[in-house]
Amino acid sequence: MTKLRIIKENFFNNRKIAENYFFMTFLQTANMLIALLLYPYLIRMLGKEAYGTYVFVLSNIQIFNLVVAFGFDTTLLKQISMNNDNAEIKSQTFSEIFMARIWLFFLCGIIFAALFCIPFVQKNAILYIIVFSTTLITILFPLTYFQALQKTKHATYINVTTRVLTIPLIFMFVKSPADLLLYALIVSILPLCGAFYAFFYIQFFDKITVRFISPGKLKPVFKESLPFFATNALDRIKQESVTFIVGTFLGMGSVALWDLAHKIVLLPKNFINSINASIFPEVINTLTEEKVRKIFRFNTIIGISITILVALCSYFAVLVLGGKQMLAAYPLVIILSTTIYTALLVDCYFNFVFVPQNRYYLATKNQLVSLLSFLVLAAIGIVFFHNVVFFVVAFTVSCWVEIVYCRLSPLNPPQGGLERLS
Repeated sequence: MTKLRIIKENFFNNRKIAENYFFMTFLQTANMLIALLLYPYLIRMLGKEAYGTYVFVLSNIQIFNLVVAFGFDTTLLKQISMNNDNAEIKSQTFSEIFMARIWLFFLCGIIFAALFCIPFVQKNAILYIIVFSTTLITILFPLTYFQALQKTKHATYINVTTRVLTIPLIFMFVKSPADLLLYALIVSILPLCGAFYAFFYIQFFDKITVRFISPGKLKPVFKESLPFFATNALDRIKQESVTFIVGTFLGMGSVALWDLAHKIVLLPKNFINSINASIFPEVINTLTEEKVRKIFRFNTIIGISITILVALCSYFAVLVLGGKQMLAAYPLVIILSTTIYTALLVDCYFNFVFVPQNRYYLATKNQLVSLLSFLVLAAIGIVFFHNVVFFVVAFTVSCWVEIVYCRLSPLNPPQGGLERLS
């Protein structure tokens, strides 16, 4: 009876964490499942070359999304998590982040326009414009705001509904490689409509007032978020570099293989990464060394278990999703599966060691070392190898470099270097 009472108390005491984790996980998992559900149809209707072209263009535009996001999510999450009862601070923080992203969007628009001097961009101009419109989703969709208030279910309902609505439209209208632009339009416009709805939802129901703020008054916001942007930028550049290098030197068919392998691994990775994101708002104000150690032990067990499971199921997953024509993605999944463990552990260091002690630069240095290691290996691959497997190995090795760097950091909790936090 005593144990039962303790279990019940723990459940109710951590109900918000459980709810936040469930909806964040459901959101990320649902989006990935929808993408995987559509993949067999798209790869057969559009073909490897057309689908690979879309993935390549999307990868290019992700750099603009990265700039618009600018690491503000961590700043927003931290500020609102610590002031969730203060309407004025919430409105001010949200307005600062929103306006900062608006100004960055205008800057990206100028750079984007300059890209049309490149022949490949000119050839796929309409596709680039459609995909570029998705940067507005980064500006408008307040996912981190909902996460900070532990109300992720609202964001989940909105996001998943718009994604589900794309499914019948894709089956109805996408029938051949000639429908590539129509596919891009469907998967861009509907989520954008959901982002507009979510943006006005928080203004109406949460009474958030969005104010105009000039760029000059946003310098403190940019300064605080710069380390997070640098960290995210280095990580994203590394990921998008794989697509760019493979597409440039090996062709769009190889991009499709990389994309399939990446999607299969990304599904469980997103599923478990939301563990730390859901815990963060609840423990940030009461974090201790012992709590951090428990979080690390839990993440280690989960990471290793999921890695093994993905490796065992990967052949069947590739066969079902891509068919025999995509079986070359199978060894890529095996290699990439180990990054599930590395991503989870590195995320622990970032959220519960570096960020609480304001040692953001350690996270940035970590990603810089990882990126440089990948680029060195990729350069070797470009000169001596012309195989997508080598570039995936290079990417995976760079992820393990992140673990090594974290282990060698002076704030390494598994070796007792973490100070007591309050």
